[in-house]
Amino acid sequence: MTEDGTGLLTIGELARTTGLTVRTIRYWSDEGVLHPVTRSCGGYRLYDAESVARLELIRTLRELGLGLADVRQVVSGEKDVASVAAAHVAALDAQIRSLKVTRAVLSTVARRGSSAEETTLMNRLARLSAAERQRIMEEFVAETLHGLDTVDPDIQDRMRRTAVDLAENPTPEQVDAWVELAEMLQDPGFRAQMRRAVEFNAADREPGAPRGRSVWFARRLVELAGPVRERGTEPAAPEAEEVLRELFGDADRAAVLERMTAGFDERVGRYRELLAVVNRQPGPPHAEDFAWVVAALRARVDG
Repeated sequence: MTEDGTGLLTIGELARTTGLTVRTIRYWSDEGVLHPVTRSCGGYRLYDAESVARLELIRTLRELGLGLADVRQVVSGEKDVASVAAAHVAALDAQIRSLKVTRAVLSTVARRGSSAEETTLMNRLARLSAAERQRIMEEFVAETLHGLDTVDPDIQDRMRRTAVDLAENPTPEQVDAWVELAEMLQDPGFRAQMRRAVEFNAADREPGAPRGRSVWFARRLVELAGPVRERGTEPAAPEAEEVLRELFGDADRAAVLERMTAGFDERVGRYRELLAVVNRQPGPPHAEDFAWVVAALRARVDG
């Protein structure tokens, strides 16, 4: 404390009182966050008891991560602590979301052993906006359905309504699923496969057929194949032939297998699984029933 009886503190005394360094106090003072009350005859900065309280507030706000501009507005009375804190919470939420995405991308890179190019692509895909993610899906669906007006309207509606609803605070698993899904949606091979499946639907649909026929077939497949599969019947077993006959009649098994494989192979199954993870929904139902029918067809075509 100065010896002139004013009760003012030098910057060194203020540092000892608060536990802060002289360098820190001088920096905050230079930045206009903490103003000296006056200066001594020798030009040294002097502070009072209120400066001690203000320093404690500044230190608290800085420890909470607020920038000097926000701190300056609080100590000057331009803004109250509550409004600045609310804004800082919003900023922290954004940082946390970004850090979660960063962690998910790095985890995927480590798990896959990705190259530098793959890492760059994954990071870009993971940070797309909701609108950009949905645009990738819409472009995929548009290319798949382009020019195929005879596709079952129910199938068209379901595809066009497909959403990519990645959570605002996604888990690493959801980010990982989105990156894999986005890569799949942009893969020419997968696009061609889905296009082929839709072309089969368009070609097999008779003129004037009621909408929903494809959905009816899927339900019928589950009704017939589900119980047989659950009993442990192998796809190559004679009992499986009864299911195939009920579903496909005397149709050429190789042709049927080609159509079924286009729409229900492992990649299509993976596509549906990823979409369910991204959208926080249950996994695709009855996938095992479709896989069992495909295996039953393949056993007869290959055998």
